[in-house]
Formats: sequence, C-alpha cells, structure tokens
Amino acid sequence: MIPQATVRRIGRVAHGSLPDASAWSTIAALALRRAQDGGAVAQATAVRVAHDGERLLVRFDCDDRDVWATRTKRDDALWEEEVVEVFLAPGAGDPTAYVEIQVNPLGTIFDARVANPEGRRETMRVDRSWDLRGIAVAIERSRTGWSASIGLPWNELTLGEPPPVWRANFFRIERPRDGEGEFSCWSPTRVDPPDFHKPRSFGRLLVDRAGPVAAR
Repeated sequence: MIPQATVRRIGRVAHGSLPDASAWSTIAALALRRAQDGGAVAQATAVRVAHDGERLLVRFDCDDRDVWATRTKRDDALWEEEVVEVFLAPGAGDPTAYVEIQVNPLGTIFDARVANPEGRRETMRVDRSWDLRGIAVAIERSRTGWSASIGLPWNELTLGEPPPVWRANFFRIERPRDGEGEFSCWSPTRVDPPDFHKPRSFGRLLVDRAGPVAAR
C-alpha cells in the first residue's frame, strides 16, 4: 500500500522566503525508510510538507554524522554525493511524467522533467534543460546533521489551478565517507540496487485548501 499525507496550508510566506521554525513545528513529520525493503535506516530523515497557497513547501531534516558535498553547479550529478530529492506529478494516477528536484548540503539545485511512461530507467528521458523558475532553497547545518527547506511555485508545476491530489516521493542519498551508502524514501521502491525512478510507488499528497494553521 502506498502512503498518503495531507499538505496543510500555513500562513502566507513572503516572496522568496521560506517558513521559519514556528511554522514548520505545526506540520507532522514523514519518516523516510530504506528504499530497498522499507526497513529502518541508520541515519534518520524527517520530511515535512505544507503550502501557502502559492507554493508547495518541503523541509528535510537529516541526521548526519558526516555532512559533505562538493558540487556547486546547477544540474550537476548531485546524486553521486549526499542529497535530498523530491519527485512530483499532478493528479492521482500513476505518473508517466514528473519533475525531479534535488538539493545538496551546499544548496546546489538539480531540476529536471522526467518522461517515464514505462516506469523503467532504461527507457526514461530526462530533460535537464528545464529550470523551475522561482524555486527557493535554504540550508541549515549543525553538529548532528543538516536541513533543506524548498519552495516550489505551483504555477511552475502545473497549468491552471493545482489539483487536490498529487503523486510524490521524497528521497535521500546518504554517503558517509567511511562506510556504505544509504538510500531512503517515503514510499519504498523495493528494488535492489536502489532505484528511485519507480513512479508507481509514489505516495499521494492531498492538498488541504482550508485556512492557514500558522503564520510567519
């Protein structure tokens, strides 16, 4: 069974800004699990999802004993290092196309449109030339990990009014420099070696159009 979560509405956030800690504290966390089998992970990741009427807002809080990244160029191969990822498609059906957003601990962005009608990496097509206009990213680091907050404008993700249901998955690649890599996600894709490009495994996001529950 694929997971489901409600995208709650928070108070309007200033253009180009992202929610502060008090706004995120009202949002329940989604825990990431091992992509291969849904098992427990060594280094936990909590994901929170909300919206402010104009943007989808996502926050990753990552336990990490060794935060690192070197890539600083947009659309570089961020997945070869440490990174968090959002895969997203409008509508309730199994996606044949979706957007892929990645952010590393340096705040570098990878964004692309993916056409994947067969749900197979061998035949999918990735358009890296597409840039999501208006994307906002904020990175926080501490002694025990790092966080990435991401703002994705609705009008760049779909035409017209955003639908009430989206298919989505949230991923993390953790690559300790002294150990084995760890691949985790909200809705496990259950293949080994790990492969995130399994759109039939994407969970469902239900967009709450009620009034705000918190304000900045």
